[in-house]
Amino acid sequence: MVFQKEIQIETTAHGEMHDLTDAVSDVVGASGVRTGIVNVFNVGSTGAVGTIEFEPGLLHDLPKSLDTLLPSSRSYKHEQTWHDGNGHSHLQATLLGPSITVPVSNGRLVLGTWQQIFHLECDIKPRRRTVVVTVVGEP
Repeated sequence: MVFQKEIQIETTAHGEMHDLTDAVSDVVGASGVRTGIVNVFNVGSTGAVGTIEFEPGLLHDLPKSLDTLLPSSRSYKHEQTWHDGNGHSHLQATLLGPSITVPVSNGRLVLGTWQQIFHLECDIKPRRRTVVVTVVGEP
């Protein structure tokens, strides 16, 4: 059995994070899958998804750490091609990745107590993001 649904996210700024856990759980529930996997995929090259303890300290630390590793102030070849100021955004999103896969057991996400699914906006301007959630498994 395969079930798929899109989640829409409105972002406002670089480094903004959204907790997708409840929305993904809702898709898993609607799918009827009891045992399987769910894939969560950001459509676009400047957004990322992953898991984290979704608390204020880490919501600050993750984007700040990425900005330290891949700052906007560095000269990127992407800028020479497109002149859009977001070369670092592409690299940050690539570093984290566009998708994650989470096990489903007894119709529920298999996540740790302090583990939530997040979306991170790496681009420099507001975006309307589409996250595709695909559930695969047995009823």
